[in-house]
Amino acid sequence: MQAVTGQLGSQLPVPPRSAAWFAAEGRAGMIYRSWMRAQGFAPEVLDGRPVIGIANSWSELTPCNAHLRQVAEAVKRGVWQAGGWPLEFPTMSLGEPLMRPTAMLFRNLMAMEVEETLRANPLDAVVLLSGCDKTTPAMLMAAASVDLPAIMVTGGPMLNGKYQGTDVGSGTDLWKFEQELVAGRMTEEECLFAEGCMARSNGHCMTMGTASTMACLAEALGMQLPGSAAWPAVDSRRYVTAQHAGQRAVELVRADLRPSQIMTRQAFENAIVVNAAIGGSTNAVIHLLAIAGRLGVPLSLDDFDQLARPVPSLVDLMPSGRYLMEDFCYAGGLPAVMRELDEAGLLNGDAITVTGSGAGANVAAAPCWNREVIKSLAEPFQPAGTGTAVLRGNLAPDGAVIKQSASSPHLLQHRGKAYVF
Repeated sequence: MQAVTGQLGSQLPVPPRSAAWFAAEGRAGMIYRSWMRAQGFAPEVLDGRPVIGIANSWSELTPCNAHLRQVAEAVKRGVWQAGGWPLEFPTMSLGEPLMRPTAMLFRNLMAMEVEETLRANPLDAVVLLSGCDKTTPAMLMAAASVDLPAIMVTGGPMLNGKYQGTDVGSGTDLWKFEQELVAGRMTEEECLFAEGCMARSNGHCMTMGTASTMACLAEALGMQLPGSAAWPAVDSRRYVTAQHAGQRAVELVRADLRPSQIMTRQAFENAIVVNAAIGGSTNAVIHLLAIAGRLGVPLSLDDFDQLARPVPSLVDLMPSGRYLMEDFCYAGGLPAVMRELDEAGLLNGDAITVTGSGAGANVAAAPCWNREVIKSLAEPFQPAGTGTAVLRGNLAPDGAVIKQSASSPHLLQHRGKAYVF
């Protein structure tokens, strides 16, 4: 195979995808190159080096993603450092707090938009910047369909909420404050003050809601660098992670490692097992099924039930437990959980990841620094069989799901009227 030498002597297959634009002869090539040079890019960046897209779902209408412009700058540092050419572009952004009637209505639209943007432009790989609930699965769906080398960087959770000396979770404690107000145990002024205590930094919800769940599952699928999911949005190591992701994106092009090679059936099984162990959101079910569908990977509702049953819950996090994502991060984050699972034979440790190594090798030396937050399999937070369960019956013949770890005991067995919407 012929090779082209770019910056730092990097060897690439010929022709890289972007060469159809920038190495074209005649008038066509001149148009592509001249318009890029109009932005001030020096001609030497057109030497055949990998062109790395940075798909940025930044938006002030998506508060969880409002800091991603700064994250993108860190990614660019890594791309330049590794000998690539970073090109940032905006994508649709889905903000769960503001969008009506629900951001879920637009997930597939975002996936289509990102997919077609990747297809239409001279990109050899892409770094996906996401955060809020639906932005992560939408981008993974797009990457799966296009199958360019891709790596994800989620925006990270907020810092722990703090109210009157106690930790409070965004979203989770909102319901409690509302009830306290209605009962007359809180004043309007106290509620107004509490609003600023729940969400006090950049980042997505710091409870184990959908955003934190999908960030963890992107890592479990092998599409994020190990440890990426849990670093708080405002922690400097979030930006170190982003820079490393930029470097790795260039290496993915050289290795020709694509999402279809990473997000295999083994990877989806790992994600389901991890979701059970972290007490993840039931929304993971619909998102993983959608991503798998884009890849043609067989995955069904029954897989979630069967694979989750033998897995205990290891993470004591709201809404199922006491702690928040900042605590989870400093306790060791997802690598500590995955190491427990891998050593017990519950993970497919050979499943390849964006690092080029297997999931098991990535976490083989991962420490746990706080067993109050991340429990061991020997002494789990909740026993096996208490995670996401699939229910069937005359009300839901095609199946329904329940997150048992966050359910009140009286919900697990109930007889009464059913209201179907």
